[in-house]
Amino acid sequence: MPLAHNPLSVEVTLPREDVALLTVEGYLDVDTATELQAHLANQLHHGRRHFLLELSAVPFMDSSGMNIILRVYQEARERAGSVHIIAPTPAVLRILDLTGVSITVRVSGSAEEALALVDRKPEEPEAK
Repeated sequence: MPLAHNPLSVEVTLPREDVALLTVEGYLDVDTATELQAHLANQLHHGRRHFLLELSAVPFMDSSGMNIILRVYQEARERAGSVHIIAPTPAVLRILDLTGVSITVRVSGSAEEALALVDRKPEEPEAK
C-alpha cells in the first residue's frame, strides 16, 4: 500500500483542561481524515469539551474532513462544548462557506479569539 503523498500532521496541545487545540497540516481528505478523527476521539475520551481546529496549513479539504468536523461538533454540543475552526486557508474557507459548515461551526482568526468565545457565557452577546 503506497504512503499518501501528502501525509497529514496533527499536533495536539491543551490550553486548558477542557480545551484541545489541534493544529492540522496537510491535505484533509479521504486518505488522511481518519488520523484527525483518531486524535479527536482520543480527546473526547479524555473529557475535552471544546475543540479548536487550527487549519491555516491545510491547503485542501474534502467532504471527509467536513464530516469529521461536523461529527465532533455534534459530540461537543452533547457535552455542552464547542468547536472552533481557526484561520482556515482561503480554499478551505470557501468550502466551509459553500457547504454552510461555517454557519454551524464558528470560524475564528486566532486561537486567542476562539478561546475568548469558549469563555463567553451563552447569554452574552458577541463583541463586534
